Amino acid sequence: MSENGTRTVVTDGVALAYRAWGAETGVPVVLLHCLGEDGEDWRGPLVSALGGEHPVYALDLRGHGGSDRTGCYAMADFVADLRGFLDALGIGRAILVGHSFGSVVAYLFAQEHPKRVDRLVLEETGAMRPLDPPQEVPEAPRGAQLFDWEVTVQWVAQRNEPDPGWWERLASITAPTLLVGGGDRSHLPQEDLREMAERIPDARVVTIEGAGHLVHEARPMEFTRAVLDFLTET
Repeated sequence: MSENGTRTVVTDGVALAYRAWGAETGVPVVLLHCLGEDGEDWRGPLVSALGGEHPVYALDLRGHGGSDRTGCYAMADFVADLRGFLDALGIGRAILVGHSFGSVVAYLFAQEHPKRVDRLVLEETGAMRPLDPPQEVPEAPRGAQLFDWEVTVQWVAQRNEPDPGWWERLASITAPTLLVGGGDRSHLPQEDLREMAERIPDARVVTIEGAGHLVHEARPMEFTRAVLDFLTET
């Protein structure tokens, strides 16, 4: 374990840092952060609430935090990393909770590996359809960054012209799915979440009005309650 409490696994030559909390038994929960953050972003009420019943893991996606900056940031790379991470820890089936960028990684993984996802929580997720007008790549901030800015460059390109299969294969997700929106303060079109829920066979949307894009930070208790209620449904 490192000085900052992270551990590391290596999958296909890529070192991935992560944090581990919670119980030793139960269905593992893997938390996937948004663009520019790392696993530390999840520390708070959600982890405390989940940790009583589940092992909880917060992964630093490649290019972020303590994980390797590889220069290669196709969404397929992030999905492969997640699979390798689960394999390295001996996790056959997990609950995935993703925020924004991390939620896209989560649902693309669920499309490719439906039997490995027990339940799926997508916080302020993006509908991967072509953008018109396209996004422009923002100018890189000056100085050292806490993540590899090249992730942003490659993400914008993929966000503007996504693989059409990413939208089409939403119907192949078999895990019960909760989509959490931040309401009218979010920059994301909230109707996109509803359209996604219509395509995913077992999905529902919860809107936490006024939360904006950072739901689990702005309204941590409401977000935690929404997740717990979803996970305890029979």
